[in-house]
Amino acid sequence: MPFLHTSRRRSGLMLLCLAAVVIGLLSLAVMRHLERRSLLADATQAREQLRLHGDALQALIERHRVLPAVLALDPEIRAVLAQADISPADAERISRKLERVNGAVATSTLTVLDRNGMALAASNWQVAGSSNVGNSYNFRPYFQRAMRDGSATFYAEGVTTSVPGYFLSQAVRDEAGQPIGVVVVKVVLRPLETTWAEAPGSVFATDDSGVIFLSSQTPWRYRMLHALDDVTRRRLANTRQYGQVPRQVQEYRLIENLGDDVRRVRMPDVGDVIWVSRPLSPEGWTLNLLRPTRASIVAARTMAGAITAGLLVLALLGFVVWQRRRLAQLRERSRKELERLVTHHAQELRTAQDGLVQAAHTADYGESRSLQHLPQGVCVVDAQLNLVAWNRRYIELFRFPPGFIQVGRPIADVFRYNAKRGLLGPGPIEDAIERRLNHLRSGKPHMHERERGDGSVIEIRGNPLPDGGFVTSYADITAYKNAARDLRSLADTLSNRIDERTRDLAEAKREAEEANRSKTRFVAAAVHDLLQPLNAARMFLSALHGRLPDTDAGTRDIADNIDSALAAQDGILNSLLDISRLESGALETRIHDFALDPLLETLAREFGILAASRDLKLERVATSAVVRSDEALLRRILQNFLSNAVNYTRRGRIVLGCRRDGAHIRIEIHDTGPGIPRARQKEIFEEFRRLDGGSGQERGTGLGLAIVERIARLLDHRIGLRSRPEHGSVFSVRVPCGNPLAPQTVGKPVTALEEPQMDSLLTGCRVWCIDDDIRVSQATRLLLQRWACRVPFAGDAGQALAAATDGNAPDLLLLDVRLGATTGPELFPLLAQRWGQEPVVILFTAEQDEALRVLARERGWGFLSKQARTSALRSLMTHLYQRSR
Repeated sequence: MPFLHTSRRRSGLMLLCLAAVVIGLLSLAVMRHLERRSLLADATQAREQLRLHGDALQALIERHRVLPAVLALDPEIRAVLAQADISPADAERISRKLERVNGAVATSTLTVLDRNGMALAASNWQVAGSSNVGNSYNFRPYFQRAMRDGSATFYAEGVTTSVPGYFLSQAVRDEAGQPIGVVVVKVVLRPLETTWAEAPGSVFATDDSGVIFLSSQTPWRYRMLHALDDVTRRRLANTRQYGQVPRQVQEYRLIENLGDDVRRVRMPDVGDVIWVSRPLSPEGWTLNLLRPTRASIVAARTMAGAITAGLLVLALLGFVVWQRRRLAQLRERSRKELERLVTHHAQELRTAQDGLVQAAHTADYGESRSLQHLPQGVCVVDAQLNLVAWNRRYIELFRFPPGFIQVGRPIADVFRYNAKRGLLGPGPIEDAIERRLNHLRSGKPHMHERERGDGSVIEIRGNPLPDGGFVTSYADITAYKNAARDLRSLADTLSNRIDERTRDLAEAKREAEEANRSKTRFVAAAVHDLLQPLNAARMFLSALHGRLPDTDAGTRDIADNIDSALAAQDGILNSLLDISRLESGALETRIHDFALDPLLETLAREFGILAASRDLKLERVATSAVVRSDEALLRRILQNFLSNAVNYTRRGRIVLGCRRDGAHIRIEIHDTGPGIPRARQKEIFEEFRRLDGGSGQERGTGLGLAIVERIARLLDHRIGLRSRPEHGSVFSVRVPCGNPLAPQTVGKPVTALEEPQMDSLLTGCRVWCIDDDIRVSQATRLLLQRWACRVPFAGDAGQALAAATDGNAPDLLLLDVRLGATTGPELFPLLAQRWGQEPVVILFTAEQDEALRVLARERGWGFLSKQARTSALRSLMTHLYQRSR
């Protein structure tokens, strides 16, 4: 029987191990499946986002693509280029014309090159130092190809202006059809990078050689996705496309190929990302989008961990709620991004019509070749309202019969033909025709939309021509209208789903906030209770220190070490209290304008003594800057920076100063310490985190920079850190500039001095000490008696009420705030009533609430923290006692 039990036990253990292995393998498989599904969902959204970016880029290019062809047909430009010897007056006349056209269509520059590639006129002809006029561009591909093929495009960095752009060129031909020059339009694409930077992920465009020339990540510009061959490098050097030939390769490592032009890669600058690409024709470019995978991976692994751990309904429900909330947020962001891009795309389509006026003004008669490539239908009428030019798209949109549209046909005949087919809407036909003719005669621009019977929507835009006549464009915007309608429907659906999830999460949020408030109250109360025995110990130690003989140096050293240990513990508890108050939002700020130099001078003097004791040199750079901040909280930030610099710098120097940064002042602390590795620079701002290398016991608790980060967030100041291992670090805080003419206040810090050795001015002073902690009361009595005070009472609130009688009021009252069931301010009126008078009061408390300081100031009381040195208490008591006598 024992053998059977042992065998069963072994079999059970083996089955348990086997089940654990199976569960582990299933967990890995589930996690991998969820990761892949989440990544593919992100890739789908990235493709849609990339499509909209690509449409916006191509719309910007299409807006100006017709312009060089139109200008190449200009009679004045053709006449000047046909001359053998072009006079300066002719060149200036053409430059002025290009300047006017550029102001109307808003390109970067317009340039006319002669048959040798020399710029004889340009829209920037009056810009000193960067005018294109007089420069030779015959080495540029856009000139060579235009002279050979008739037109060309080329993206490059400007030789004269150093401003990169997309060059569109068109050959100008004489009567015999021979090229006599080139018209070049430069379109600046860099503003698109700002739009890309506002969208999620990283967007960049590469040319056919793999060179990044547009990017939302500025440092990536002109990097290569792969090394260039010798032929490509020579071509880039000869054409000076990007100035210097790109040398740096953008490093990345392929993790896996997800199919359909979707890759998962790891890059040094952005980490693990999904890489989606989309070719742009006919430019030959590739538009790329990098979307971080961290959120998707974390979500997938979290779900897999939840499944593996076998959490019950509550944990699973919490995860599902979180996942749905995240999905709703992602959908909301995607909806807003789609709406913004669609709006931007529609605006680009509308503004593209503005170039039609110039195109129509110089178009040839009949079915114009210069208008054929336009996506809109275009018709041009002269001042007598007769047709003079149109394109094929115009005939296709209205399905006119062959031969109906002719040069010289009155536009009224066209309106009448359309009216008979019901295209002008209900009502009398002649009235509708007359309204349209009157509008053309008035010469006023117009834009409206018309929905046809088949459901298609036509956008009609009309503009007068400078020399009389009218140009009208007809664009089929049915797809845009359908997309807008689908977006509104999607937004309504998402809004309803988010409302449902919001109701489910409201209760959970309320419970979490209540738990956070309870935690904050608990921390504050716990810290206060812990500070009470520490304060009593420091007072006992101060009284003991005064009784030690000067000859007993060993015992005095022990007392000093105990005092340092208590001070360190006191600092830890105060830091915890500060963090609690910052997280709860209980810390009030007092923002005002003040001169910065006095604050820096005070800090340099205080920490200069500590630095000198460690053979360090602390230097301060004087400044006349005025800043706007909370002086006390800003001082706290700089104190923590200086304390770290002194503690972690073994040799060298520390520099405290500031630099102007636009409308801000950046206060910096430079040290020559060991430096901080880049991987750990964020870590040091977390609670209880500190690096190795501090000087002994004064390394701190790792709370100082956590407090700095929270104070900076409260004040909306930006914290900066630059560091190189073995060379030192630079901590900084960026503060808004103040008004130099505003009234300024400069706070004077309380200097912690040791108790002076002099005859006591408190001799005979009658003091009552009311505190609910018996140890604090006893320590305070001993300390006051050493200062030659009389202390007839030291106890709690109940004992004080019993001891208070008419005529036995003290000269000074040390009053704590927390006194069990009551508070010091509530107890004082009862005591004053029994005494028959009001003595001088000092609120002596471990509370750090600013409201207590305001209360003491309003009532004319003194206020002192129990963490202050005993010398500060003695100084305040002496001042108030002498003033009251």
